[in-house]
Amino acid sequence: MNGTFTQSILVISLIKVVVLLFLVLTAVAYLVWFERKVAAHLQGRWGPYRVGPHGLLQPLADGAKFLLKEDTTPAGADRLLYFTAPAITLTLAISAIAMIPFGPTTVHIFGVATPLVIANINVGLLAIFAMTSIGVYGVALAGWSSNSKYSLLGGLRSSAQMISYELSLTLSVVGVLLLAGTFNLSELILRQDGFTWGYLPQWNLLNPILPQILGFFCYFIAAIAETNRAPFDLAEAESEIVAGYHTEYSSFKFAMFFMGEYASMITVACLASILFLGGWLSPFPQTPGMDWTRYIPAAVLAASGVALILDGLRHRSFARIVLPVMGLLLGALSFLCSQPGVIDYVQGPFWFLAKVLFVLFVYVWVRWTLPRFRYDQLMGFGWKVLFPVALLNVVLTSLALVMHR
Repeated sequence: MNGTFTQSILVISLIKVVVLLFLVLTAVAYLVWFERKVAAHLQGRWGPYRVGPHGLLQPLADGAKFLLKEDTTPAGADRLLYFTAPAITLTLAISAIAMIPFGPTTVHIFGVATPLVIANINVGLLAIFAMTSIGVYGVALAGWSSNSKYSLLGGLRSSAQMISYELSLTLSVVGVLLLAGTFNLSELILRQDGFTWGYLPQWNLLNPILPQILGFFCYFIAAIAETNRAPFDLAEAESEIVAGYHTEYSSFKFAMFFMGEYASMITVACLASILFLGGWLSPFPQTPGMDWTRYIPAAVLAASGVALILDGLRHRSFARIVLPVMGLLLGALSFLCSQPGVIDYVQGPFWFLAKVLFVLFVYVWVRWTLPRFRYDQLMGFGWKVLFPVALLNVVLTSLALVMHR
């Protein structure tokens, strides 16, 4: 009996890993499309629109391009490290998402109740920080092994950049840990349950003991630096060192760095939602007068479906068929999510993904709004502004907790 139960657990874990890999890789592909669309609209352009309706098949075209491009290896490169570096970056970025809880409910697979997380460990936050900090080795090894001065400069910049923001990134969440008293990500979310004055969510960003506004400010800025995104993309810096650490990479090896960066963005957004925005918790109190908020997920799906149908009818090409079909599917999903047996299960994942998408939108917004910092400016900002502010937040939170008790 125990052997059968253990076998079921292993099969369920394998199914969850495969599903998560599929969803993450698909999300990474369409996050690229999302960024290109947002950037285009910010700049008054169309963005991808030729490959499929509204460019929705552009990620598929990009993937085929990466697979079919010529794969080159520079002369004099350390082949072992050269091929290992992109694998390290992508593997660590995807592995960190395995500890993200996407909802409070459990699903039954083969009669076994399993939570919406692959690895629900007590030190989940520490494990994610460990993985993301080790990710800099992929960048440094890529710069060292490529036998290129531009790549080497990019790798060195990334190492120096990590020293400047890693302390601030860690200190930024200490206030949250002091308030919650746990490293478990699911428990971190549950500690934020409740409402102040009956309507204001007790998320850590709005915590009644001490709002973690300074902590969120430091976390978000340091996270941008950790993922090598503008305005802190000094490890790439196209206008200075060609493409930095991945200058000598092509074909699918370059795609692995590309995918690793966007997977890290998803991890950062998920952690921001969990640590500061209440994770899967709804922003609305579940009181008798607010029962209608439970139908928001179904309403959003229904409105999206209607918008797709109306948009498809304006086209005269293949989109005239595809978009209405997608709209009908969303309508059917909306009807399913409004049913009594399903409506409670979709609340957590819906609000969690909504917060993650909001953080990702701000992420992209910052990327296409601010100019790149100079190398010395990032060092100065990290040590003279970000680190003191993060330390101040820790001190203020500790004082607030002592006074509250």
